[in-house]
Amino acid sequence: MAIPSSADNRSTFSVIGSDVTVTGDIDASVDLHVDGRIEGDIRCATLVQANNSTVKGNVSAEQARIAGRVEGSITAKELIVEASAKVIGDVTYEKLSIETGGHVEGSFRYKSAGTLQKDDPKDASLKLVDEAPATKPTQTSAL
Repeated sequence: MAIPSSADNRSTFSVIGSDVTVTGDIDASVDLHVDGRIEGDIRCATLVQANNSTVKGNVSAEQARIAGRVEGSITAKELIVEASAKVIGDVTYEKLSIETGGHVEGSFRYKSAGTLQKDDPKDASLKLVDEAPATKPTQTSAL
């Protein structure tokens, strides 16, 4: 049996097992499956959260499927809140699905396609941008 070289050992997803607690932020360029406990912010391509897991921090992802508990804001282009989920925090989304029984305490903010943009290339977190720049009212003077 051949042992793969490090170049062949590229992962398409990472897993945080049910027996693992991570304290600190997670920044993953791949999909992330969380079965354990995270105390920190998560930034990843796709987040899949198991129903017995907990995230205490903000989540930024292209796609997120939440089945456990999240205490923090969620920003995702596509968000699925499963029936077993409990989200305590604000949600910003392009596409949203909440299964019957899914629980969200917080505000919802819809952002149209293209308005959820990446910050700086060094920071993979998503940030909100204004859809249209604010305009200042013009003043007219009577002569």
